[in-house]
Amino acid sequence: MRAGHEGTGPGAITPDGCAVELYARLPVGEEPDIIAAAVPPGARILELGCGVGRMTHPLLQRGFRVTAVDESADMLERVRGARTIRVPIENLRLDETFDVVLLASYLVHAGDEEVRRGLLRTCVRHVAADGCVLIQREGEDYHTDLPRERVDPSGFTVRIRSAEPVGDGVNEVRAEYEFPDATWTQTFLARPLTKERFEEALAEAGLRVDRYLTQDQVWVRTVPV
Repeated sequence: MRAGHEGTGPGAITPDGCAVELYARLPVGEEPDIIAAAVPPGARILELGCGVGRMTHPLLQRGFRVTAVDESADMLERVRGARTIRVPIENLRLDETFDVVLLASYLVHAGDEEVRRGLLRTCVRHVAADGCVLIQREGEDYHTDLPRERVDPSGFTVRIRSAEPVGDGVNEVRAEYEFPDATWTQTFLARPLTKERFEEALAEAGLRVDRYLTQDQVWVRTVPV
């Protein structure tokens, strides 16, 4: 288990506190459509932190070629149809580049700044010179509009209960997912980043914003400098 991370509930729990069974239940959102609209058809995608393949599978169905990376063998067992690689993202070193590198799930907000730098270095190391890196960042009120909950149309409730400061600009976030037959919790460390600080972190890694893909500026298309 990564320091500061914890998960509870039925089934396997990954080193960052994610529950495999939970993520296998979560519905596919609008993310595959956002990604597909921002990249060339049939692009080669390196998906970092693929989990159970919640985005991998829809991207494959849209004709993309996906290499899916995760540090959890339990997560990767659920991925079908993609090349899979088990390794912590920051340690990935492939002798190839991709049209698109995908860093979703707010991973860019890693509480440990050196981990964040490692994630972004991996992105830069594996993106083609004329390619792009798509990043999902937290919304501006992610750490302040709390507690909050959302009832999904499929019948479960997700709650972000708290985001408490633990020092050095990092918050301990507590989330809960309640289904009729099971409940999972996840505790993780996250570093809030203003838009300006986010763009500074990109520049430090050798990336720049090409454009924000959504009105809330959560999805971002970046390119190598």
